[in-house]
Amino acid sequence: MSVSKRCRVVQSLCRVAGSFLFMLFFSFCASAQKPLLSKSPGSSFTARLMSIEAAVNETFRYNAALHNGTAQAHIYEFVPVLPIGWSIAFKIEGNEVASFTLDSGKTEDVSIEVAPVFNAKPGKYSIPVTAISGNDSLKLNLEAVVKGAYAAELTTPTGRLSDEVTEGSTKEIHLVVKNKGTIPLEKLELSAQTPSQWDATFQPSKIERLEPGATQDVTVSLKVPDKTIAGDYVTTFNLKNTNTKAAATFRMTVTTSLLSGWIGLLVILAALGMIYYLVRKYGRR
Repeated sequence: MSVSKRCRVVQSLCRVAGSFLFMLFFSFCASAQKPLLSKSPGSSFTARLMSIEAAVNETFRYNAALHNGTAQAHIYEFVPVLPIGWSIAFKIEGNEVASFTLDSGKTEDVSIEVAPVFNAKPGKYSIPVTAISGNDSLKLNLEAVVKGAYAAELTTPTGRLSDEVTEGSTKEIHLVVKNKGTIPLEKLELSAQTPSQWDATFQPSKIERLEPGATQDVTVSLKVPDKTIAGDYVTTFNLKNTNTKAAATFRMTVTTSLLSGWIGLLVILAALGMIYYLVRKYGRR
């Protein structure tokens, strides 16, 4: 091989080696500019239950956890996107907050309470919630499934909530239970708040299931004790289950029996007769 050829080979090898060293140096510089990886697993915003089903007149409650996986403390602000008319509350340790400070590597439990608008239609509603801190944002996609509304009514067939009863007797009162909601009502219980020593018995005393729009007739036997003073008395009939309740305030006018009236009159006449006798016998002395 001639000298000139050797020189060209050496020059080629030098150029290849130079390019390799340049690339190696560039890669080293680029890696040196990258920040060191933190041992933290990273920030997160999660919830145990992402989708909850409830009635429109109930509160949707989500249990979430916010974790700060960065190397420094941050102030996180909650920013929700709600359907029109809905409301939301974020609570930490029972206190309502809009933002809070979370130390590095710490996790905080967050209770999220969502209240639908009263006339929300049944269906699925998306509720995205974002925890924002500076340029960082942690998004949590919640879902509320509205299944309808619970509502009950307790009244009488005519709507009249008053009657008369004689002391010492039993009065039958007819009530009507109606499901005015859009969800079946189950395990409804009836009870009464009566004046002292009065007694109320329901037939039936429990309603296992009542479909939306359906009614159930209930008979109440209201017993008034003997020697009850004549006058107006109030009894409250209650209807409830775990989801709803209703009440009907009933006014009862107690009258005395005819026999009691005659006995009272005879007692008065006897007393007057005794007084007259005593006056006649001892009044002349």
